[in-house]
Amino acid sequence: MPTGNRLIQCNKKHSGFTYIGVLMLVAVSGIGLAGVGIVWHQDAQREREKELLFIGEEFRHAIGSYYESTPDSVKQYPKKLEDLLLDNRFPVTKRHLRKVYTDPFSSDADWGLMMQQDQIVGVYSLSELVPIKTTGFLPQYEAFGSAKKYSEWKFIYTVGSESFLGTN
Repeated sequence: MPTGNRLIQCNKKHSGFTYIGVLMLVAVSGIGLAGVGIVWHQDAQREREKELLFIGEEFRHAIGSYYESTPDSVKQYPKKLEDLLLDNRFPVTKRHLRKVYTDPFSSDADWGLMMQQDQIVGVYSLSELVPIKTTGFLPQYEAFGSAKKYSEWKFIYTVGSESFLGTN
């Protein structure tokens, strides 16, 4: 029986080696997945930034179209975002915007509104997140580079702006 005891003692010395190896594999996998998660999150935020820039420009263009096509000599901005969908100031309803877009950061149609005498001159996101993008903006949005949060990205139509004329 001495040989059997040695075999049992030998197995006790090596027991747990596989368990520690599996634990190390799980730990390394967890660290790798955490890194992938961070990259994925930043990539998703960059996509939402691009979408916000597109939607903001659409709103700005629609507000400009509404203002410039005012039938009277006194130009008017819309009083609510829905006025951009159905402009009833004409005999035939005019549409300046297809739909009221949702904010890519909040997934709802609540926007901050830049008002001037109870009329909308611009929109902005209500998001308090810190932007990733700080350079490479269109000339009318160069101020976005110094913004500390997305709610500082204001998409305002100014009379005679380039984006309305279609020269981005």
